Amino acid sequence: MTAAVRTLRRWIPGLDVALGYKRAWLWPDIRSGLVLTALLVPAGMGYAEAAGLPAYTGLYATIIPLLAYAVFGPSRILVIGPDSSLAPIIAAAILPLALGSEERSVALAGLLAIMVGTILVLAGGLRLGFVTDLLSKPIRIGYLNGIALVVIISQLPKLLGFSIDSLGPVRDVASIAEGITGGEIDVPAALLGVGSIAVILVFRYVWGGRIPGVFVAVAGAMMVTAVFGLDRIVPVVGAMPQGLPTPALGEIKWADVAALAAPAVGVALIAFADTGVLSRTLAARRGEKVSGSREMAGLGIANIAGGLFGGFPISASTSRTPVAEAAGARSQLAGVVGALLVLAFMVLIPGVTRFLPESVLAAVVIMAVIGLIDFSGLIRLWKVDRWDAVLSLASSLGVLLVGVLAGILVSIGLSFIAFVVDSWRPYRTELGRIAEVRGYHDRVRNPEAERIPGVLILRWDARLFFANGGIFDDWVRSMVEKAAKDAEPGAPAIHTVILAAEPITDIDTTAMDELVELDEYLTQRGIRLVLAEVKGPVRDIMRKHGLGTRFPPDRFPPTVGAAVDAETGSLRSDIGDVGEPADDENAEGPRDPQPPAGS
Repeated sequence: MTAAVRTLRRWIPGLDVALGYKRAWLWPDIRSGLVLTALLVPAGMGYAEAAGLPAYTGLYATIIPLLAYAVFGPSRILVIGPDSSLAPIIAAAILPLALGSEERSVALAGLLAIMVGTILVLAGGLRLGFVTDLLSKPIRIGYLNGIALVVIISQLPKLLGFSIDSLGPVRDVASIAEGITGGEIDVPAALLGVGSIAVILVFRYVWGGRIPGVFVAVAGAMMVTAVFGLDRIVPVVGAMPQGLPTPALGEIKWADVAALAAPAVGVALIAFADTGVLSRTLAARRGEKVSGSREMAGLGIANIAGGLFGGFPISASTSRTPVAEAAGARSQLAGVVGALLVLAFMVLIPGVTRFLPESVLAAVVIMAVIGLIDFSGLIRLWKVDRWDAVLSLASSLGVLLVGVLAGILVSIGLSFIAFVVDSWRPYRTELGRIAEVRGYHDRVRNPEAERIPGVLILRWDARLFFANGGIFDDWVRSMVEKAAKDAEPGAPAIHTVILAAEPITDIDTTAMDELVELDEYLTQRGIRLVLAEVKGPVRDIMRKHGLGTRFPPDRFPPTVGAAVDAETGSLRSDIGDVGEPADDENAEGPRDPQPPAGS
């Protein structure tokens, strides 16, 4: 493979997928595209109206971006298109400038999409997609669980045939309960919706998903509605507009570009945050890896393409993507099939959705997002690390209480808190020697490990920085005092503290001052502080702080064993050879028993 081909495959992911496409993926992708089509049309039209735009622009913002993303997007199954989270921002940005003109509002929306896309492409080129690296696995589990619950809550009124004024998930639950108890349920609509859920479950679990239950439920509900004239008594999606996507950028001025600059930056940040998190989370579930920067560029190109042909800004869909995943999508061909079918329907049979009940659409969405919920993962977290489980639950609550987009910021903040807490109070322990076993081992986990007379060996498993420097200082002092109290009568006093410093990857200015204070404290008590196995970059930092005189080279022994030998003035002999060679299978001398687990 030539360098040019490798570069093309890297920056045009669709080419890479096409060259490596497997025949076994074809039917799952086509099936997924068929199922996905049932959501693309009503979702696109509805979000366009929410953005203050004609309904047909939602279809343009669906078809063109899906085709562009299939070529330039790195995620295998991510479905992009109009999104409820962007609609209010788009409306707030363009409607004041449109002055009541529908044509001008469409042009401004297209311009906004092009500006958003340009920002994302430039940011992707500058490799600013690292934001998706800020979320740990527990946070991602919680974020998706929260999204799933938000979407389910939003769809429950439609499923039951009534509507509420959305005021947030928590208050919406109360409104839904009031509607149910107040007799607002539309029985025919609810029967269609709940019946569709039953059909999907039967086809999923009885027939093993070989036949797409979503497609059967949607087609069956449309037939029932048409035959019995239920479109007169239950809310339906309605017919699609007829026509092809066309450029719609007339009457644009440079003043419009300036006016939309700030909204474009905000929409770009929100669109990528939502897309990047969902993309990375789904990729992790599939055992894949997606570059955040390439995701940013792919989303940007999709936005530009949509804006050029009558669309508006788009992002990843948290409701349509699970539909594609649940239907078994293997590649972006599923999105291409969906886009082409929508296009075909617009040209050939725009009235196909006239008999699609909204309650059935809600049932499809609910069954799709249920797949996002990972209760088993949360239970595993609780069993392994309860702090991680708490963080996951907090991430879910953040999405529920402050919204999906603000929930991303909450999740990132929780990840930072988790990092700081782990570094603030890391694992720390005293090391001791076990007879006839090479190395020095955790005395907490290995009670048989003995302290070397006159020597205290300590290990701190984290970098030293402003938040934990004082804790480190206090801990070492307390361990020295404890060793003095535990000493047997006649035993030599502690004369050396050896810090097993290999886990310490950095020391900032504040922690460096704490280290100097600790050294002075120990020196006043006749105790020598030795830093064993210090990493080269950490020694460089200490030299830059002017500590070369205080900590000369003899205080940086290469191993803990070398430090013990030097401070005790003797070589270890209980393991059958001289000295304490490194734990290396190629080290000279006879092989020793393996160290205990958890040492």
